[in-house]
Amino acid sequence: MTTDRTRQSGRAGAPGGLPGALRRALAAMGAQTAIPFRVVFADGAEYANHAAEPAFTLRFNSRRAETRAAAYGHVGLLEAYFDGGLDVDGDFALPFRAAFQASFDQHSSPLVALRNRWHEARYSNHSIAQAKANARFHYGLGEPFYRLWLDRVGMMYTCAYWKEGTTTLEEAQTNKMDHVCRKVRLAAGETFVDVGCGWGGLLFHAWERYGAIGTGINTTTEQVNELRSMLAARGLADRIGVVECDFREIPGQYDKLLSIGTLEHAGRDQMSEVVRAHANAMKPGALGVIHFIGHVGMRDTEFYIRKYIFPGGWIPSLAEAITAMEACGLEIVDVENLRRHYALTLDCWADRFDERWEEIAAIDPARFNERFRRIWRTYLRSCAEMFRSATAQTNLFQVTVSKGNLGARYPMSRRFLYSPAG
Repeated sequence: MTTDRTRQSGRAGAPGGLPGALRRALAAMGAQTAIPFRVVFADGAEYANHAAEPAFTLRFNSRRAETRAAAYGHVGLLEAYFDGGLDVDGDFALPFRAAFQASFDQHSSPLVALRNRWHEARYSNHSIAQAKANARFHYGLGEPFYRLWLDRVGMMYTCAYWKEGTTTLEEAQTNKMDHVCRKVRLAAGETFVDVGCGWGGLLFHAWERYGAIGTGINTTTEQVNELRSMLAARGLADRIGVVECDFREIPGQYDKLLSIGTLEHAGRDQMSEVVRAHANAMKPGALGVIHFIGHVGMRDTEFYIRKYIFPGGWIPSLAEAITAMEACGLEIVDVENLRRHYALTLDCWADRFDERWEEIAAIDPARFNERFRRIWRTYLRSCAEMFRSATAQTNLFQVTVSKGNLGARYPMSRRFLYSPAG
């Protein structure tokens, strides 16, 4: 229960006896969210924003953790948690939900802005070698790790499609694969390129369900080797191809293009090059779907995601992406926003990650240690709440494009996407 001192600061929405920039910031957040929470500081002082039982508690274990949070805002809070200087009791999704409700630290610390600029200078995808190293940092963690918490249909590591009646992640990812294949009118015997193919879930699905002949493009050596082993095991090495190369080096031209979750990894200044490579890989008249996380407006990409999860990654704005597509001769046929679908997808991944953590840690205890667990559960839960939030301006777009003008070759409405016959 709360103390008199805590109740007073909660009612006033002000720091009261809790001095310092961090305590003021947390009190301001507390005044703007209906989610009850408590903060226990290293000196034993407490703050609660409501008299109700807290849904979560933040516990600072050292003054250093508090100083870090005060200096670096929400990034400092997260880094304190990663390093054990801060613990979180209760529902782990709720601190992020409360922060988004309160637009907490919307304008990041100037020190974080400096760190973000240094990160861009050091880890930019400008060079193909650095782009490859950046991809391997994340996707090279190994199939045994990802298999424990991704779907059991195709190990799809991109936003699923939760159409009405969908109840499982496996259904939702199958829905997504069908949704994009239908958008490009994929047909038996056609060739297509899957840019950023992961472990080949979409390649396998398109072959088995549509009879289409796919070539996967992947810059992550570990995934390429794992996919080649899967192709050999299924006897499909002579049917489905996989090319290890940068997204700017896609070889050949294809009847259709599917790019599911690639533009986010192009890099801040390399997106136009990557989009041009997409366009060059499409035969004249080809259809494609480019599926990517995109901002509303031009904004810096979240620093902690770039530092700890996707080095070199950069989320473009929708306007920026469409401008690049148009400049490369691609006609915009359709734009769909699946933002809320990503929240549900991430919920499933985060639940499975937590449920299977002991098995994950057993794969390699030195790599998959407690710090790794804290970083990754932060990534999964915070991104779910970002896509769920009414105030966030980050979305998931599917842009259907044509190489040149469509003419009369495409249906006049979206009805074909939802009819049983496809």
